[in-house]
Amino acid sequence: MTFDISSAPIVFLAWERGLGLPADSLLTGAGHGRICHPVPAQTLTFVRLWDQSILTGPKHLLAAADAYDDDELSDHSTMLRLTRHDGGRGLGTQALYYADDLALHQPQDTVHVATGPEQAAALESLCPPDDANDVALASREHKFTVMESGAPDAGPVACSAYGEYQGLLAQLGTLVAPDFRRKGVGSLATSIAAHEALAAGLIVQWQADINNAGAHALATSMGLNVAGLQTQVSLQAHQTPHK
Repeated sequence: MTFDISSAPIVFLAWERGLGLPADSLLTGAGHGRICHPVPAQTLTFVRLWDQSILTGPKHLLAAADAYDDDELSDHSTMLRLTRHDGGRGLGTQALYYADDLALHQPQDTVHVATGPEQAAALESLCPPDDANDVALASREHKFTVMESGAPDAGPVACSAYGEYQGLLAQLGTLVAPDFRRKGVGSLATSIAAHEALAAGLIVQWQADINNAGAHALATSMGLNVAGLQTQVSLQAHQTPHK
């Protein structure tokens, strides 16, 4: 077990703050139906966490969403249909994984880890742009890059980094150089970053597009627990809401 359900209130609190919900609304409303919160944002966001669902966005879209159940809103195509008159543009559906404890696996060989932005940037230059953009290492403050060796000219093979979310969660992402994939270095880098985050008193959060089989396989191999999903659609500001 890598996540104790007693830690769920911390996850709820982080999302409550991040989504701009009223204080304690997620903690007291957990399990009592969908929470809908109107916000003047150009995004419609649907989140499922365990048995709780949350929908935030413009008021007229929240009203229109009453016609759909949670399973339907989890479907990206439903969200696009719901926002078709608001210039809806899909941002995807991501699975949400959590861990508040992870087994420590000691590698047999010496591991050389760099924590500077230069090594992470060098790794991004080796990877397809879509992969680098998905992980967005530069946006995550704490970086742990596994190097080929301890030599001064050694190249990066994998990097896992996290950024703090609401001072409670560590949003973790991992990028692996194409020539080193499926060799265990992604798991190694992820383990290093995850344990650093746990040591800092944070709960690890892993988000992965539901179509990213590699990211899901990595999360599963690490022992992270899936807890829900997030589906988002951006809205074009110039569009007039449909009456």
